[in-house]
Order: sequence, then C-alpha cells, then structure tokens
Amino acid sequence: MRIIHTADWHLGHSLNGWGREEEHRLYFQRLADVIEREEADVLLVAGDVFDSSNPSGEVQGLLYDALAEFKRRRPGLTTIISGGNHDPAQRLEAPMPVLRAMDVHVVATVRRSEGQIDIARHLFGVGGTEGAPALYVLAIPFLRASDLTGLNAEGADPVVDAASRFYAEITAEAQKVVGDAPLIATSHLHCTGGLESEGAERRILIGGAHALPPSVFPECLAYVALGHLHGQQTLKGGRARYSGACFPLSSSEIRHDQGVTLIEMEGATATHRHISITRPAEVLRVPASGTIDITDLPAALAHVTYDPALPMGLRPLVYIEIAPTDAASVLMTDAARLVAERGLRLGGARVQRKRDPQAPAPAPVSSLRETDPETLFTAAYEDKNGIAPEARHISAFRDIVAGE
Repeated sequence: MRIIHTADWHLGHSLNGWGREEEHRLYFQRLADVIEREEADVLLVAGDVFDSSNPSGEVQGLLYDALAEFKRRRPGLTTIISGGNHDPAQRLEAPMPVLRAMDVHVVATVRRSEGQIDIARHLFGVGGTEGAPALYVLAIPFLRASDLTGLNAEGADPVVDAASRFYAEITAEAQKVVGDAPLIATSHLHCTGGLESEGAERRILIGGAHALPPSVFPECLAYVALGHLHGQQTLKGGRARYSGACFPLSSSEIRHDQGVTLIEMEGATATHRHISITRPAEVLRVPASGTIDITDLPAALAHVTYDPALPMGLRPLVYIEIAPTDAASVLMTDAARLVAERGLRLGGARVQRKRDPQAPAPAPVSSLRETDPETLFTAAYEDKNGIAPEARHISAFRDIVAGE
C-alpha cells in the first residue's frame, strides 16, 4: 500500500491582500502528478483544508476540482479528509453523499451514538480483497473540548488525561473491527516537541491546553498522519509525522521544504519519506538576513527575476525587512510602492528597530504638569520608529498643535 499524507492546504488564504487561488491551483496540478507518478492507493488530508469558516464558492470549487482530478489521474485512489481547527466542520462534511461516489470520505466531527463513538463514521478499510481490507484508516478530526469526556476531572493534567482516554477509546473500538490488519490514523493538533511557524498557525486550545504529548497515540497505531504544524517533522520515533503545509503561508516558512509524505506499508510496518513539491510562486525575504536601507531596495528588487508573462497571482511574494531611517509608516509606504513598480507582490514589510539593551528606560511621567505635548510626541515617535524625529516632524507637530 502506498499512501500520500498531506495537510494544511488553507484554501482561501490571503497574504497582505493577495489571494493564493492561482498558487493552490498549480499546487494541486503538481500534487496530482505525484499521486500518479507514485501510484498512490490512498490520499490522507490531515485537516485545515480551508483557511476560514466561510470559504467562498470559488474556493470550494477549487477543492472539488482538485479531488476530481486526483481521481481521474489515479482511478483506484481513496481519499480520506479529516477536519482541522480552521475548517467549517458541517460545511466540509455536507457534500459527503456526492463525494463518496469518488471514494472521497470526510470526517470533520466526532460522532457518537448513545454515548459510544460511532466507529463506522471514522474507520475506513482500503485495498485488499472484497471484505478483507489490506489496511484501515482511523480518521480523527480536530478535537474540541466537547469531544473529551471527563475534562473537568481532577488529576495532574486533566486535558492530557481526557485526550489519552479519547484516543484509547476510539482506537479500541477500531481494533474490534480491524483484527490483525494494520491500522493508521489521522489527527489535527499541536504535539509537544513540534516546531511552530510564527505568524501562520493559530494557537489551538483544548480545554485550555496548547499542546498534547505524542504519548496520547496508542502503540497499536502503525502511523499517525498529523496536521496543524506547517513544517514537515517526525515525532514519536517516526510513527507520528507532520507532512507540512502546501507552500509558505508566512515569512517564517520561507526556509521550509514543502511537499508531502509518502508512506509505504509492508505488512504492519510503515516507512515514510518526504517528497518535495516545487512552490507555485517564489516567496522571498529581502534582504536574506538583516535589514536593508530603503534607498538600496530598488537595486535589491532588480535581482528578483520572473517571467513577465506570469499572472500576478503567481509572481514572487516579497517580504521586506527595513532599516529604521524614517517613520515606519513612510518606509512601509515606500517599500510597497517600489515592490509594485517592480511588478512583484508584497508579502509584508517590517521596520526592524534596534534598541540598546543598556539604554535606560524613559522616566515615567507621574503628572502631565511635569511634561508638555511636544516632549510626549518625541518620546512616542522614538518608541514607535526607533529613531528621533527630524526637524520636519517637529515642525509638522507644532503646526497641528497650533491648529494650522
């Protein structure tokens, strides 16, 4: 059995006002190439299919077009999607009656019947002969506090205890059906020990806890396909793995090697390897490290090359780190203009202010009688921009005070 594990597509994502639809469309073409080339039997999508709870019709259509293309390329493919914390659970599950015709199965909520987990809604047999699957997939979506019983019980860590009980319960129910066949699972959460991507991943809480240890996954699971953390990484001795996001969703992910994970099952043993997928659009930091003076930015941007025939949605996204030589608002406005003139997309601009750690903190003002508006303006300007106001700034402030 050959299984492709992917996650965190975040369809509908935008960056500094730039939609990512064209990038997603090209990414899906390249993913379809991988599915066909690797002769995949199963595609696992471990959550955060959408970026928001209200995806547009165009964004939803992008998903369904991709699923249809995967099936066209690989007619025997079974796709299993589990929901993430970004996903609108009910909307994700709504088209299931139609999707089943393409061997696409969606699990975005935990289903119970008379207090017992409805395992038939979570467990899928794939491969093998009629009535004897070669492998079972246990699809577990993002867990909400309401999914965990005994969350308010006393103990050293009630959240970890409740999560451990949930995973033990759902796995035990699955084993009643699975027998000796291999069992793998999906899950969407932050495991302790996993590295986060700053600015891209929403911190998720289950009963007030930010992360759960990989020990919550029972040992009988041959592999756990994880979603939520955007950098590909392996935990629990190789049995639990994040495949990573489809392409950079923030500046902190520029150095990530994005792609998918190919899992190969030999009996009950799972081995995996990373398959890189070329980014649909370049995502760059200017400069590569440190900061750049705004006067040097045009020359630096001139080195960012691209095919002028590319549509705007596939042109490079550029993050600018600017030295504090003027007011932050002025510098960021200038950066945006220069990037636009070069025909690029601005992913973000930031003025990096260097502060002397040895510099004394400004004395607190205990009374407005001890200061004046101009002194307060100067202090606020320095605090925001990291530099002292120039004479023109002081003059403009005095005009405002004078009502001119």
